[in-house]
Amino acid sequence: MLQIMINGHIVTARDGATIYEAVYENKYAGTQFDIDILSLQYLKGVHEEDESGLCIVEVQGEGIVNAAKRVVEPEMRVITDSQAVRDKQKEALEKILKIHDRDCRHCNRTGNCELQDVQHKLRMTKNPAKEKFESVPVRTDSIIVRDDNKCIRCGRCVAACENLQGIGAIKMDGEGLDAKIVPAKGDSLIESGCVGCGQCITVCPVGALRERDDVDKVLDLVKDPEKYVVIQAAPSVRAGIAESFGYPVGSGTKGKLAAAMRKIGFNRVFDTVFAADLTIMEEANELVERIKNGKTLPMFTSCCPGWINYIETYYDDMFDHVSTCKSPQQMFGAMVKTFLAEKEGIDKNKIVVVSTMPCTAKKRELTRDNENAAGVADVDFSLTTRELAEMIEREGISFAGLEDEEFDAPLGIGSGAGTIFGVTGGVMEAALRTANDWLNGEEQGEIEFVEVRGVKDLKEASYKVGDLTLRVAVVSGLKNAKELLEKIRAGKAEYDFIEFMACPGGCVNGGGQPQQKAKVRMVEDLRSERALALYRIDKKDRLRKSHENPEIIELYNSYLGKPGSEKAHETLHTSYASQAKGE
Repeated sequence: MLQIMINGHIVTARDGATIYEAVYENKYAGTQFDIDILSLQYLKGVHEEDESGLCIVEVQGEGIVNAAKRVVEPEMRVITDSQAVRDKQKEALEKILKIHDRDCRHCNRTGNCELQDVQHKLRMTKNPAKEKFESVPVRTDSIIVRDDNKCIRCGRCVAACENLQGIGAIKMDGEGLDAKIVPAKGDSLIESGCVGCGQCITVCPVGALRERDDVDKVLDLVKDPEKYVVIQAAPSVRAGIAESFGYPVGSGTKGKLAAAMRKIGFNRVFDTVFAADLTIMEEANELVERIKNGKTLPMFTSCCPGWINYIETYYDDMFDHVSTCKSPQQMFGAMVKTFLAEKEGIDKNKIVVVSTMPCTAKKRELTRDNENAAGVADVDFSLTTRELAEMIEREGISFAGLEDEEFDAPLGIGSGAGTIFGVTGGVMEAALRTANDWLNGEEQGEIEFVEVRGVKDLKEASYKVGDLTLRVAVVSGLKNAKELLEKIRAGKAEYDFIEFMACPGGCVNGGGQPQQKAKVRMVEDLRSERALALYRIDKKDRLRKSHENPEIIELYNSYLGKPGSEKAHETLHTSYASQAKGE
């Protein structure tokens, strides 16, 4: 560590840090000294540079330098807000604004926009465009909406797709502010190999990228007396949605979430954690059967649709490894339109199943083949956490003022094991809690498998389960998945069971979660804080194993028979098909 002077204040900085990093790594610099360095490109761990002309400071003896490049030195004296700095920043901002549609009234990022923040800082909010903005058509590629009129060419989305996910479905075509973000191959994102993970959306500082918005359609159906509209909420939604209403990162709000959805007017409000428990019953059974009968190992989890899109697009020779279980979202819909419809005498054709998920790829999952157990789509609409927050706001509901409520029965009771599905390693731990009991033939005291916890890209462990030594791995982020898959192909890695999640850190960091600004990401570990919210819920839950959920036991006794039964396969399992694109 060393000391530098910024705006007359002594700031302790990490040796080797850039000036920009030094400010935001030292929380006191921003909170106590009110030091701020402007940037619209830099994003920790994704795109650690800024060539916009905004990320500048004045260093004594050197003049104006790029704060994202200049490394700190002992006793360096820095000014972040000199007149010379501000004049150059205003010049840079004016160039950016010329290529940006300034109609903020109709933008989904108004109030949570990094460009607006920079405008406020530089007092340029009332500086109207001198010429009429020539807009181009907004394009929807499957579930992702691209608005080039809002794009400021920051490069974050390209970096996320390439550096985080290792896919490179998009590229920067051209240089500087004249460039365009386009598919790397073909005319659409699908042709280019996009898997719909939505990580590009979460890093966009403005409204240039967003998911397809289904809020209006869902609200119309909620108000239709001829429809019976139910909603389910995924575990990670309760770990993230409160951020949209000013709560700190990592605030778990299960009770308010249930209350908000009920207040919107849904006929029933259910918990996807129930379906996560159901997934474990089928997936753990499948794993045990594979081990006992010498079938293909390692078995890959199938809960994450971004991961499934990935393996269908890039590794279609490895389908035999993938569990045939549907995701919890789809299992839930299948149970509503079969079991619940029959139990309560509701016409399946009148039922509308809505899910709220931390994920954009869930929207693509709805139209997959073999996801229609009742002869109609298992799930009709999937909303992101962001869309549900928008719906709550539009309906005039005060989230903070809501009293905690419970989810509806019989599909609303879930275990702690189902809750941690939203964390990288959570599906693995939930499966181990059940498989450990089953393979030992009796209940085991061990509940927590801490070796598979944490937000590391790859975690490995071995567990003594019955007479077996179970070798497991947990990987999140598709770039990391690729590395592991290549090792398995080459015979350089041996496991029995592997959990894959498309988004780094798991669903808590999904492409549909609340968008946090770069400066928040500098000081907050979103993955870890949101994960802790789910582990806290699990720890307090009296029910912590999926197979001990009384509603799950009753479902099998009265309807499905047993895990892996013919009825279970017809309703809860699916198939895969290659999405590989020719060169």
